[in-house]
Amino acid sequence: MRLDQYLKQCRLMKRRSEAKRACDNGIITIDQVQAKASREVQPGNVIAIAFVDRYLDVKVLDIPKGNVSKAAAKGFYQVERDEERELLKL
Repeated sequence: MRLDQYLKQCRLMKRRSEAKRACDNGIITIDQVQAKASREVQPGNVIAIAFVDRYLDVKVLDIPKGNVSKAAAKGFYQVERDEERELLKL
């Protein structure tokens, strides 16, 4: 499954276009390598997302097949790191 689809279906991002834009801007990595939106996600990959206000690292446990409910979405990944990020003040 494509990275942008995975992020949307597992509800790590609200929209697929938002996930694609994040990949294009270089804030998403898979196994410490900058990832494109079209990159295939495999179980065991570690996805790191540098949001504006926090860092989130998740380990892919499984790939969803079709639409997933909000409650079931959390079963497809395991949170490795979720910490706040200091905002830069200009």
